[in-house]
Amino acid sequence: MSNILQKEDKLGAVLVQVQDDLRQLKASLEKITASEKSKTLDIQALDNAICRTENSIRKHAEDYLKTVNKQQLVLPSIEDLQKKTVQIPKWKPSLERVSDVHPQREDLPGASPWGKQGLAVNTCHSNTRIIMHQKCGISLPDVHKKSPNAAKHGRVITGSVARLQTVKPNGRCIPGIPEEDKRTVPHRSLLCTSIQHKTASLHPGEGSYSSKTGSKCHKQLKWEAEPESTGVPTDSECALLWSTKTPPPSTTSKSMDQRDQRDNLISGSLQNLPVPAAVNITKYPFTIIKGQIDPTATDFCHFKQSFSLCWTTVVDALGALEKLLRDFAVPLAKVSGERLVEFSHGRDNGWRKASLEIPLVLVLENWEEVLGVVSRPGQRYKGEGGMEAAAIHIQSCWRRYSARTAYLCHCRRKWAAGTIAISWLMHAQMRRVRKALQARRFSQLENHRSRAHHLAANWKHIQSSKRTIIHIPSLGYSQSQRLYLRGFDVLQNIQISRVCDVRDENVEVIYVCPQYLGDNILHYYTSLLKCDGATDGADTRTTQASSCMRRLIILTPEAVDYFPTHNMCLSTLLKYSPCTLKRIRNLIQGKQAFIVGGVAHVDDLAVADELGVPILGPEPAIAQLYSTKSGGKKIFAGAEVDVPPGQGDIYSLNQLHETLAELLTQNTDVQRWIFKIDCEHGGRGIAYCDVCHLSCYNWALQECRRCGPELWKSEWIQESVLLKYLDEIPEWLAHYAQPAKTSCYPNWACFLKTFLRQGGVVEAYPPSDSVTCLTVDLLLEPAGEVTMLSCGDQLHGSCQLEAIGSTVPQTSVHPETLRSICNRVGQACLQRLIVGYVSVDLVTFLDHNTMEQKVWAVDLDITYSDQLAMTQMLLMVTGGTLNCRTGCLEVPAPIREKCCEHQIAAKLPVDNRYAVIGNHLHHTNLSMWYHHVFFQMCKFQGIGFNMKEKQGTVFALYDNSKRCCIGMITVSEDLQGALVTFARNLSVIHQEISSSKMQGETNFKGLIKDIEDVLRMTAQNKKQMEERPAA
Repeated sequence: MSNILQKEDKLGAVLVQVQDDLRQLKASLEKITASEKSKTLDIQALDNAICRTENSIRKHAEDYLKTVNKQQLVLPSIEDLQKKTVQIPKWKPSLERVSDVHPQREDLPGASPWGKQGLAVNTCHSNTRIIMHQKCGISLPDVHKKSPNAAKHGRVITGSVARLQTVKPNGRCIPGIPEEDKRTVPHRSLLCTSIQHKTASLHPGEGSYSSKTGSKCHKQLKWEAEPESTGVPTDSECALLWSTKTPPPSTTSKSMDQRDQRDNLISGSLQNLPVPAAVNITKYPFTIIKGQIDPTATDFCHFKQSFSLCWTTVVDALGALEKLLRDFAVPLAKVSGERLVEFSHGRDNGWRKASLEIPLVLVLENWEEVLGVVSRPGQRYKGEGGMEAAAIHIQSCWRRYSARTAYLCHCRRKWAAGTIAISWLMHAQMRRVRKALQARRFSQLENHRSRAHHLAANWKHIQSSKRTIIHIPSLGYSQSQRLYLRGFDVLQNIQISRVCDVRDENVEVIYVCPQYLGDNILHYYTSLLKCDGATDGADTRTTQASSCMRRLIILTPEAVDYFPTHNMCLSTLLKYSPCTLKRIRNLIQGKQAFIVGGVAHVDDLAVADELGVPILGPEPAIAQLYSTKSGGKKIFAGAEVDVPPGQGDIYSLNQLHETLAELLTQNTDVQRWIFKIDCEHGGRGIAYCDVCHLSCYNWALQECRRCGPELWKSEWIQESVLLKYLDEIPEWLAHYAQPAKTSCYPNWACFLKTFLRQGGVVEAYPPSDSVTCLTVDLLLEPAGEVTMLSCGDQLHGSCQLEAIGSTVPQTSVHPETLRSICNRVGQACLQRLIVGYVSVDLVTFLDHNTMEQKVWAVDLDITYSDQLAMTQMLLMVTGGTLNCRTGCLEVPAPIREKCCEHQIAAKLPVDNRYAVIGNHLHHTNLSMWYHHVFFQMCKFQGIGFNMKEKQGTVFALYDNSKRCCIGMITVSEDLQGALVTFARNLSVIHQEISSSKMQGETNFKGLIKDIEDVLRMTAQNKKQMEERPAA
């Protein structure tokens, strides 16, 4: 009980609770057995002690309450508790158990929780009527009694008797009656003479008020007035004066920033508060002038006397209001006493620690005027302590600004320090990694040079003994080129015909495939190896086929699954495939082996170093230097072979214009000029422009003819034409230059941007209507010899500058002339440490001025070419050899049954054959046909290969998923027959796989047209040859 006695105004409640505790103690003691464990308990002595204590407490309670309330306090006696049947009721009796009581309850959104305080009079108890009659002279009506069960819930009045007042609810005489006791009021007329007191609570809950105020609906009692009763208020008068929903309590910080927020709350948040209900008449108004209350004022004295019972709580709220008005220098404030009392009750129930400046303003009658004054900017600093508050506010703002600025500066410096530290750590780590990579690559290069020297020293022995060739058809283009190539894995697998190297009995082939081959493709190449051109019986062919299959191993790196969309070159994929590398090491252990790659890449050295075998090829840096268009021109210049007029290593627009103007001036007979990007391949980076669109070209021709060939070589003669060309070349290129393949570069602007970034070459197109391009494949042996492996005239599709096939052997250049050119180019390459496989592109035409055949070297590719791979398949199926010295494809002649044994033992006769090779035959509709269905269609159309006659058609399959690209070889006794068969096959396949509404994307039509042109030219040449002897 000592924890409850905190304030003076709660003493009465404490005393009442003590009495209840004593009664319960006495009731418990009477139930205890008189003797326990041979001990005697004197109940009478305990009873006397409790009575003395009760009388003493009663005397002190009466003295205190008389002083406070100026009236007597009567407490019921607990002496005869056993004799009476009335029991202490519960605090919340059910409304249904009380007779003749019908209060009306209504939920109001703004009802205040402090209107629930106080203690109601229970008129159902008989002692209540007696006490009221004896002490106060009030005769209470005899209320109809309930059943015995209801009588048990009667209540003994234990509280102070207040003054009798007959006031309206607007006067707020009954603001302290709680809802629980209002339910027990027997009659509406008793509200006019109600007893005002405070509720006595033994254990008040800490969150009782907050839980009540947290509800959305506040309660208000409305009592219906009877016509015969006098002084009973109406429903409108019983309405609550104040309906503001107070905020929940919160922990208020005592920091300087939170004290400064009070002014902002008053000036800003008050404007959003709900407007209080208008009060018609205020019975207890008083005035505060300049924040001071006149204690002698009549209105204030009347208000103080009316609410003397709860004056202690009102004083606190009144002091807070005075301080607020002084702080904001409010000249006049009219206070509503009822609102102030209501606010003080709410404040007493749990809001003492909360910020109450906002609700305080609303207890005023002229709250709108005061709110306007309080909300005025800077008003706080005009009131009491304003200068000190302003100084504190300025200091706090400045300190906050200084601290914030310093903190932000610290954060920036910390972030900068962290960024610098991380950057330095990353730089140091990258530098260490870079140095480690450089050291490792240098070690790989040194090992490559050592193994290459050993390969060159033992090349003759290796060529004549058993050896293992590891074919890695890698396209080591730059990353930007690889990313833009569609079907990059198919492009790398076009050289799958390398597996035909197993036709040499001393060769074992390990072919690294860039994709997984299906069973149908493996079965096809197995069948192809069985038909290796042998003509001496089925048993021999079977034996050789089984031997070939034992010497052929096809592997696919497991990294293909890890990088499906990165378009990595095959060497890089193999580098990151440890399982495949381990298997290759096991296969070549103890054998002579070397690697034959594709387009050189730096990862070729890593793979070779991992396997410990040499590479039949140059160093990647050397290969990349001379594989460009400009690098090829340097080698041709060193080989002293004829090249077209032109200039390489062009990297700026001015250099392009000046070079082109000089070439136009010096070569007036050239009708078309070619622009080649250095690093492009396969006709992708080629553009052209015709000089007929130059307006000054005819004038330049006239000037050249006027001066003559000898005089025209002088620079001072050419100066005027050169300046004229310089003026017109920019516009000429912008309007008439166009790329050869618009799928790669849609217009000249895109082509020119790449041309100037990567560098390029400008050269002349042969000045003739009949131009033949041919490709020669060379093997530059490490021992220093140059061997011609393949040669063929190119076939073109829709783009005349892109080769998609060839005719083997070539027939456009004399073999000795071709051999001389190739030897000179090969020696120039060997001088620059280029070994391995090299492909040379040449053009031949008839010079109209001299009527002589000219051969120009136009391109050099340091790689294993697609034509060479298809030539290996051609030699495999025919069993023949390509004699480049004579320019003939020699195949064994079929054996006749009537031949004698001595003729068989002698040298077998050979026949000449001509072949047409197509290595890039593309048709999108091929993807709809499975390979076995495709072969059945070809068989039905008579497309096949005759092993006895060594002529017919053979296909090369590249992939098992897309199936859009294939290769084809046709062999015949003459070139015209091979061309006709090739064109017929293309036409039949196109008709079978296409319909009128679905033609698909293909290069079949362009290739057929080019073959028709070749056939027409062949017929004309043949006719001219027949007419010459007759003449």
